[in-house]
Amino acid sequence: METKKLAIIATKGTLDWAYPPFILASTAAALGYEVQIFFTFYGLQLLRKDLSGLKVSPLGNPGMPMKMPFGPKWFKGINWNIPNAVQSIIPGYESLATSLMKMTIANNGVATISELRSLCQEADVKFIACQMTVELFGFEHSDFIDGLEYGGAATFLEFAGESDICLFI
Repeated sequence: METKKLAIIATKGTLDWAYPPFILASTAAALGYEVQIFFTFYGLQLLRKDLSGLKVSPLGNPGMPMKMPFGPKWFKGINWNIPNAVQSIIPGYESLATSLMKMTIANNGVATISELRSLCQEADVKFIACQMTVELFGFEHSDFIDGLEYGGAATFLEFAGESDICLFI
């Protein structure tokens, strides 16, 4: 039986958008898939050595209303749908949303992005950093974790063209 292949293109660099590529890749690898993730544009943020700067961007995100991760049950049950106009004028709103998201993640025992990324590496998920985007944004290879391949779209497309599943995230 031939090994199934999963190809993922990761283009987002926020905390909430970091989860899908790493969860899908680690799960597929655990199921025996050969997996590659092509990180381009803002997705390159997920390959940086320090992930502490990843934030949630609630502005313009219609799916963002969340429950509070603390307080009495009635308080946790409120869906806090803050209008974009209010979010955009409150200083530090993005940092607050990020803190609340990190608290929710911790309260529910969900792995951190760093843990998921390490899990992927241990499972031999191949990470490809888009060399064109690295140059475009003025990054250095030293900005990123070890174990990456640097290449262009053609590098990724060779694998993606043979994949059973190809996802754009």
